[in-house]
Amino acid sequence: MCIGIPMQVIEAGAGGALCRARDGEHRIDTSLVGAVEPGNWVMVFLGAAREVISEEAARQSADAIAALEMVMRGEGGFEHLFADLIDREPELPDFLRPKTQDNA
Repeated sequence: MCIGIPMQVIEAGAGGALCRARDGEHRIDTSLVGAVEPGNWVMVFLGAAREVISEEAARQSADAIAALEMVMRGEGGFEHLFADLIDREPELPDFLRPKTQDNA
C-alpha cells in the first residue's frame, strides 16, 4: 500500500521542487502536476507529486497520518484529529451513491 504524504513547496524548479514534510525536506518530482510555486501544497507518492492540494486538505491528511501513527503505537485519544468527521453521518462520494431519479 502506498500512502500519500502532504508536503509544502519551499523552492520550485523545472520538473522538481524542494518540499517540507513532517520528517524534513525532500526533493520531489513535479512533472505530473506541472509548475508549482513556493507555498503550494502537494500530495506526494513515492517521491512524485500527484496532485496540488489545498492547505486544508494537507492538514486533514497530516492529521489522519498522525492518528494512524498513534493507533500503531497502541495509543488512543486521537479523535480530535478527525474533528471534521465527528458528529456527522458518513457520506458516500457521488460516484459511489446508488443511481436515483435525482442523480441519474
